[in-house]
Amino acid sequence: MSNKLKYLLLVFLMIPIISCNEEFLERTPTDAISAADALANEDNMQLVLNGVHRGLYSQSQTVFPGGSTARANNHYWVPLGDNLVGTLIHSANANNLSWRSAMQWNEHTDPTTLTTRLMWYHRYNIILHANLLINGIESGSLTETPRLRNIAGQAYTYRAYAYLALVQHYARGYLIGNPSSDPGVPLLFSSESPFTSEPRSTVQEIYDQVESDLNAAIAWFENSEAPGVGGAAAKAQLNVSAAHGLKARWALSKGDWQTAVNEAIAAREGYPLLNESDWKSGFNTNTLSEVIWGSNVIAAETTFFRSYFYLASNTFNGSQIRNNPKFADRRLVDAIPDTDYRKDVFLPDAPNSNTSAANGEGGWANNTNPLYTTEEEFDAAIAAIKSEYGLVSGHNTHPYMHFKLKQANPGTIDPDDVIYMRSSEMYLIEAESKLMMNDLDGAKEALRPLAEARDSAWDSDAFATQQSFMDHLKFQWRLEMWGEGFGYTNHIRWDEGVDHAADGGSGASEVLYQQSYQIERPSVNPEWVFKIPQAEIDANPNISPSDQNP
Repeated sequence: MSNKLKYLLLVFLMIPIISCNEEFLERTPTDAISAADALANEDNMQLVLNGVHRGLYSQSQTVFPGGSTARANNHYWVPLGDNLVGTLIHSANANNLSWRSAMQWNEHTDPTTLTTRLMWYHRYNIILHANLLINGIESGSLTETPRLRNIAGQAYTYRAYAYLALVQHYARGYLIGNPSSDPGVPLLFSSESPFTSEPRSTVQEIYDQVESDLNAAIAWFENSEAPGVGGAAAKAQLNVSAAHGLKARWALSKGDWQTAVNEAIAAREGYPLLNESDWKSGFNTNTLSEVIWGSNVIAAETTFFRSYFYLASNTFNGSQIRNNPKFADRRLVDAIPDTDYRKDVFLPDAPNSNTSAANGEGGWANNTNPLYTTEEEFDAAIAAIKSEYGLVSGHNTHPYMHFKLKQANPGTIDPDDVIYMRSSEMYLIEAESKLMMNDLDGAKEALRPLAEARDSAWDSDAFATQQSFMDHLKFQWRLEMWGEGFGYTNHIRWDEGVDHAADGGSGASEVLYQQSYQIERPSVNPEWVFKIPQAEIDANPNISPSDQNP
C-alpha cells in the first residue's frame, strides 16, 4: 500500500481506544493499545472493535494523522448521500464544512478535497483494524469461544461494510457498468507493516470479497456471545442481523434479487416497525425498535458543529442550520396522501423568514403565501413553529422545511445517535427485488406491512402494472428513508439523474445549486464516481495518474 496510507493506518493502532459504553471510558495504562497487545486477550480485541465503533463518528483528526476538524466521519458521510442528489435541499448560501460545495458537486469531483480524501482513509482504517482481528483469529493460535466468535463476526462485517462503501463511491455502479473490467479499489489484507496491496481490483473482485466476508461473518456469529452492553450501546455493536442487512444491500446493488429478498427477511427479524409516535420522535436514538445498527454517540465525544444533525436537522443550534434550514422536494411532499402520517414532519406552509433565502422570497415583504394576510399572522406562524419544535430566536423557517430528524434536546448542540440500518429499509429491499423478478403480487405483499403501517388508506390495487408499482416503490424509498443518506446509491442503482426543474420544480434555487441543479444519469455521467484521493496517487506505487477516475 502507499507510504501515505501506511502511515495513516499504522498510527491509528496507537491512539486511545475507547468504548461506546461509558463504563469503558477509562484508557489503558499506557493511554494506548499496540498491535501486539491487541490480540493478547478477548478484552483487548473488544477494545479494538470499540475503537472502530468510536471511529465511525469521532472527529477524524482523533482517528488518524492528516484528519481534519471539519469532518466527523459518518456524521458527514451519511447525510452526504442525500445532500449530493438534492434530497436534503439547502434554502440559503451557507458553506460550513463545505456542505454547500458538496451539494454543488465541487467536492467529490476534486481529488484534493477533504471529502474524497477522508472517506477513503476512514474506510481503509476500518479495514486495517478488521484485518488485525481477522488475521489473528484465523491464525488458529487463539482459543475459540462464543465471545471470540462474536469478535470475528463483527470484524468480517466491518471489512465488508468498508469495502462496499469504497466500491460504491470510488467505482462505477455495478448495474450500470462492466463489473468484471471496471476498476474498483485496492484490496488490503495485511494488518502490520509492511502493508501490501494489489493495484485497483475490479468491481467484481471487490463484490466477491464483500460476499465472502459477509458469509464468514454470518457463520462466525452463530453460537456467539455478544458484549454485555445494553440500550443504545448494544446496537453500536454489529450482530448477525446487521450482517444480513449488509448482504441484502450488497445483493440489491448488484441485481442478485433472490439473495436480496432472503437476506432482507433475515435482517429485519426481531426489529418491529415503528409506531407513529416513535417515527415522529426524531430518529435520534438507537433504542428505536426498528434500528438494527447505529452509532451510540456518547456525551463525552460530542462533535459539536460537525455532526449529522448540525448538517441535516432543523432543530440544531448551529449556523449551518439556523441560517440555512433544510427542506424537502415539494414534489415529494405534495404527493404524500393526507392519510399517511409521514406527511406531518414536513411543513409546506412554513413562512420564509430568511431575508437571505436563495430563492429571494424571504421576509414578509416577499411573502406569497395567501395563508398570511398580515405581517402579524406571518410572524405568529414563525413563532408557533419555533415554540413547537424548540428552535431558538436565530433559527429561520422556510416552506417545506422538515422535522423528521430532531434532536433529543432541540435548540442545543447536544450529540445524538447516528442510525445506519432500520428494518423499514429491508421491506423496501424485499419489495424492489421481487418486482425486479417480475413478481408484482409478491412485491406488493412485501411492501404491505410498511405501507399500511404508515398510510391508513394504502391500497395495493392502485398499482396495476410493474411500472406504476416501481414508481410507487421509489416514492416509498424517498419518503421513508428521507434524510438517512440513501439518495446517492438509489440514484445509481436506478440510473436516475437529478432534475430540480422538472414537474413544477423541487423548490431548490438554480442560482444556488448551479451545476448540480440538473445532472445527467450515472450511466452517461462519470462525475457520479468519486475521485481517488490525489494523496493516494502521489504515494502509492501501485496506482498511477492513469488510474484516476475520469
